Amino acid sequence: MPYKSSILEAVGNTPLVKLNKVVDASCATVLVKCEYMNPTGSIKDRMAVHILNQSEKQGLIRPGATIVENTSGNTGQGVAMWAAVRGYRCVFTMPDKMSLEKVNMLKSFGAEVVITPTDVPGDSPQHYVETAKRIARETPGAFYVNQYHNPLNIDAHELSTGPEIWRDCDGKVDAIVLGAGTGGTLSGTGRYFKKNHPHVKIIGVDPIGSVHYHYFYTKTMPTPHVYKVEGIGEDILCDAMDYSVVDEFFQTNDKEAFTMARRLVREEGLFCGGSSGCNVHIAVQIARQLGPGKTVVTVLPDSATRYTTKFLNDQWMKDYGFFGGDRDLGLVEDILKAMPKRPVLTAAANTPVSQIIETFRERGVSQLPILDERQHPVSMVHEVDLLRGLQAGTITGASPASAVAHPIGGLIYPKARIEELFRIFETDQVGVVVDNNIVVGIVSKIDVLDFMSNRKH
Repeated sequence: MPYKSSILEAVGNTPLVKLNKVVDASCATVLVKCEYMNPTGSIKDRMAVHILNQSEKQGLIRPGATIVENTSGNTGQGVAMWAAVRGYRCVFTMPDKMSLEKVNMLKSFGAEVVITPTDVPGDSPQHYVETAKRIARETPGAFYVNQYHNPLNIDAHELSTGPEIWRDCDGKVDAIVLGAGTGGTLSGTGRYFKKNHPHVKIIGVDPIGSVHYHYFYTKTMPTPHVYKVEGIGEDILCDAMDYSVVDEFFQTNDKEAFTMARRLVREEGLFCGGSSGCNVHIAVQIARQLGPGKTVVTVLPDSATRYTTKFLNDQWMKDYGFFGGDRDLGLVEDILKAMPKRPVLTAAANTPVSQIIETFRERGVSQLPILDERQHPVSMVHEVDLLRGLQAGTITGASPASAVAHPIGGLIYPKARIEELFRIFETDQVGVVVDNNIVVGIVSKIDVLDFMSNRKH
């Protein structure tokens, strides 16, 4: 086998491995692409090397340039590796929720790291993306990688990840399950398959608290929330996310992610990170739906070397309530099962305000989801919105619900942990429980209180 002219040529062509213990005989075959075997330990090497190679060829990166990027750690590793080989200076911005291992790995390549707060709005000057943009503007000769909005991010996976999966499956694959961060892996792989093998189902995975799942189904932006799993999900919309090539999105929670990731390490010998747990958790669900004789492929995006002080640490798992105990309240679907059987109250965009008010009065509710013609939730009418509209004279009883509806902010998945509802309640919302984009229940604070008080300990 010929030698590589540099480590950059070792990116890609990662092995595809069959899972044996986290799936059972009732499931389809699940294959995982071991992206943590890339040179710096993550799938982001593909995108980083492709973007930088192409940008250097185009003259966008010139001798003496400083490369600037916002990163959750993994993209930074790939960029820093490339810069070390090519001889460029690097500056990275990173949210403070990221592991110390990631920070130190970046610094080991000689990069500079600027830490920013995690829990700030996406348009805040303190947000790690905005901070990177500012540094790029203020640094002469800087090149901003811009992974979130760079079309080369998508191209990298359309040219490599997708074709490799098809090749290594010998053309026998029924569904591909991929997490969405910037969206590059999901979009690029999805584009390859939609153009060349459109029968393959493309399924996105998004952690609860991120924006992708919500935006895919409603085309509205939710209020993002902080979650623990790293390297997946986002709190802003990214141009590197092409929703048109995705067939379905599923949500996962932190506990599901970390529990599965630990199983992958301990039962399958796959030393992968928390986002791998997200992907495999959903891949197993899809495999169970498809059944024997079918094949599901997913990726293990990064290495567990980044998380030895986090989810691989038993004490850390206990501290955050991921090992059960009193802090583990169960799943949202448990509340739905315990609630009295009653129809889910909704309205259409053209429902008159007078009818909405009548529903509020008769049913004792103060919020009502608005569904589109496909019965998908798109917005919400709140009691206080009606009060303000009627007082200001901007609506009448004959006005349609759409005249006063606001973007829906409380979508949640049945498999979400009950603790996730608390974040929704903090913004004075109810939990609108959605499964396959259909509203299956609405959970209020009193519903959770009833459930908790009636639980058997």
